[in-house]
Order: sequence, then C-alpha cells, then structure tokens
Amino acid sequence: MKKILLLGSGELGKELTIALKRYGQKVIAVDKYSNAPAMQVADQFAVIDMLDPRALSELVERVKPDLIVPEIEAIRTEKLSEFEEQGIQVIPSARATQYTMDRKKIRNLAAEELGLRTAPYRYARDSKEIKEAVKTVGLPAVIKPLMSSSGKGQSIIRSVGEIENAWNLAQEEGRGDRVEVIVEGFIDFDYEITLLTVTQKQGHTLFCPPIGHRQEDGDYQESWQPQAMSEDALIEAQTMAEKVTNALGGAGLWGVEFFIGKDEVFFSELSPRPHDTGMVTLAGTQNLNEFELHARAILGWPIPSIVNQRNGANAVILSTIDDDGLPVYTGMEKVCQNAQVDLRIFGKPVCRVGRRMGIVLAYDSLGGDIGALRNKVAKLAGEIKINANSTT
Repeated sequence: MKKILLLGSGELGKELTIALKRYGQKVIAVDKYSNAPAMQVADQFAVIDMLDPRALSELVERVKPDLIVPEIEAIRTEKLSEFEEQGIQVIPSARATQYTMDRKKIRNLAAEELGLRTAPYRYARDSKEIKEAVKTVGLPAVIKPLMSSSGKGQSIIRSVGEIENAWNLAQEEGRGDRVEVIVEGFIDFDYEITLLTVTQKQGHTLFCPPIGHRQEDGDYQESWQPQAMSEDALIEAQTMAEKVTNALGGAGLWGVEFFIGKDEVFFSELSPRPHDTGMVTLAGTQNLNEFELHARAILGWPIPSIVNQRNGANAVILSTIDDDGLPVYTGMEKVCQNAQVDLRIFGKPVCRVGRRMGIVLAYDSLGGDIGALRNKVAKLAGEIKINANSTT
C-alpha cells in the first residue's frame, strides 16, 4: 500500500481518490478549503495554502508520503523538486509539473525545442505589451494567464479596445503570482480534441480514443468520445503527444489538447493528470476510465491495452446561484428515468454562478449517432436545478 498525498481535491481528485481506494491505497487529500470533494472520500485530509512553501514543506514532513500527486495549478511547484530530491516520487515528475503548470515553459518546449505546430504567440507583462503582441499575432487573439485552470482568466479579443479588460481579467482570475500572459493568434479550427495519453514506468505509451469537446470562455461545457477524425490527423496528434510527454518524463495520464483545422493539427496545451473533458470516460467508453488509467500508471501497474467499448457524451451541470450553504439539487430522479444515462454530483460545499457542480453522462453502442447523444445529455443536464439550502 502506498501513502499518496493528493494536492488538489476537486472533482477530478475525487474520482482519482475513488480509483486509488479501490486499488487499496491510502490517500491524504489537500486543498485550500475544507470539505472539498476528494476530502469526502479520502482517508485523511489537510487544509493549507499550497502556494505557501513553508506550509507545503511542513505538511510533507508530517505525512511522509510515498507519492505526491498534484491535481491543480496553484502549487508552489519549485518545492516539488526538493521533495523529489528527498526520494519522494512526484507524479509524473517535478519537472513535468513545473512545465505544464506554466504556459510559457510548456509553449517554449513544444514550439521552440520540439518544433510542434502551435498558434502564433507572444508574451506580455502589461496591456501595452499586449498591444505590441497583437501586431504580430493579429486579431482576434486569445489572452491567457500563464497559470490558470478551466479557462479562468482567459478571453478572446477582437479589437484593441478590449485589451485592458482582458489584461485585468487575466490578473484577477489567474492562479499563482505570475502577472505575465500569453497572447495567441486565433486558429480557425474545425474542432478541438483532448488526446488522453498514458506514459508507463514499464511499457510503451498508450492513447485513448480522441475526445471532442466544446468550450465557452475557455471552460468546457460538453465532451464526447470518440471524436471522428482522419487517420492521418490522429497519427500526427499521437506523435506530437508522445514527443512532448517523453520530453517531460514520468509515468501517468496526460490530457493533451489539440486544435484540428483543415486536417492540420495544432498543439495547444497539456495537463499532467486526468482532464476535465476526460470525465466522459466515466460513461464506460473505455475498458478503464481516465482515473483508473492514471492510478495504474502512477502505481507502476501494467496497462495491457485501452479499448474503446462504446460511444459516450457528457454535459456539465452549472450553478445559476451564489450560495455559501451546501446546495440542494432537484431533477435527478427525472434524469435517471432515461436508459443508458448516469450522473455525478461533485459535492462542492458552496456554489457560484457558472461553477461546474456535476455532469450528466450518456452512452450508446459504437457506431451510433454522437450528435444525438450530445443533444440528449445537454437536455438532461438542464433538468437538474441547484437551489440554496434554507437550513444552512
């Protein structure tokens, strides 16, 4: 049995904890607030500011974990190298975590060192530098903080008059203490995918069937698997994913994102952990879902193959209210009346307008109509309502 320190306890951490517990491991879930989703299913929990290097060091010294598994971006990542030097395994590696949680490092690695095709980009440290960057990358452009998740702080600008607001949003919603942003030229893509990629301690790199997804303001609203694409484009995406994950090193599951336009493949980003769009695998689209794959890979257990078993789709359940009490959900019974449908309520203790609080999942046989499946889950997700808890 391994003692695993999970840094970040949201919905992805919760599902990973469930997978690890089913494999007989011990999990200590950490986040900046109490009663976070993963804490509800872990063996133990701790509440600290993970950007505080002293608090992070004290926690590691007290817990003495075998593995440290980062699940969010807001971590003092330079401390992970120190823990690794002490003999603690960091997933997938301290270097990988530092690079992937910093858009500047990962973009420089992908585009400049590995030569992967990306959108044109520049970096900026204030709104004046954004104006200069736009002269190079053109309009529309995408402004992103160097450290963020789920699209927070990200915006699309179509005129120079929108630059100041985009800069302010990036500073308000970006994670960590980085002020610099990346300014990307807008790619006229046909669709975008997440290619879940598994690197193993022993064994070759594996790829899940491509996952299509739709985003609004940088945050995913729905995802489906498999996404139809040409064999050539898929092979190119797999080649890019293997190059960048090999360069970063370590074992685990990675969410590698690509834009596909006119059958050209553009590398976008990657995460060294289960991906939010990959929650569609909870619909049984694969023989092992993304959390089981990550758990096996970090434990060093073999994964003989990944098999696409059926079509799947999921749509998010978003809060329409702000409330600090444990929310009340209605409509779940109505959703469950439908065949080949499931749902997940994440268990977040508070809700904010637009916050992702759960998902509805549906599945069908391979070769079925993915479009119909998407429409089905989108409609059903709208049936679930989130209400304030009057007793809290």
